[in-house]
Amino acid sequence: MKLRTKMLKPFRKVPVLNAANVLLVENEEHLHSRLADIIVQNEKDVNITVRLARKLPLPVENQDSRPRIDLVVFIVNLMSERSVQSAEQSVRYLDSGFFLGKVCFLVTGARCLSVSSTRLLTVRKMASSLHCPLLFAEDQTSEGVIAAAVRLLGILKVAAGLVPFATGLSLNSVTHCILPSDLEQNLDSPTC
Repeated sequence: MKLRTKMLKPFRKVPVLNAANVLLVENEEHLHSRLADIIVQNEKDVNITVRLARKLPLPVENQDSRPRIDLVVFIVNLMSERSVQSAEQSVRYLDSGFFLGKVCFLVTGARCLSVSSTRLLTVRKMASSLHCPLLFAEDQTSEGVIAAAVRLLGILKVAAGLVPFATGLSLNSVTHCILPSDLEQNLDSPTC
């Protein structure tokens, strides 16, 4: 019963006209503040609010003052096993309504040769099973962070209902991660 009160629900509050709210969840706290700054700076027509969290659940005592969350982004650093585990545990605190176009995963560190392929496979399986987009970002350069922020801003606008004739669910249908059936046998060929 306690889990229900900690569960983050997508449609608990009424949306605000010409506004969007994104929750960036990152255990490492390495990238989410830079992304937040760029997302807010790059949007002039819509009032964007970015919330930052290390993990879910969010504190229950702030539940009434918390704005409606239009998009939850799990930032996963493949260099850290703790980052992958945190994302796996945090997903459990989202109401199933979020998986209708209001969640995506942003992966960093995929280019590093020392990254375990099992971590990448774990994140891909999670994104695939939840029918969520899986984005890859280069967090070592400012250009890579800007590119990731612009992609997230586009997804956020759709998830918040600010793009005419587009919904988060329709966006999910063309961008969600599909896990090929033979990938579990062959970990050396990541395609997403």
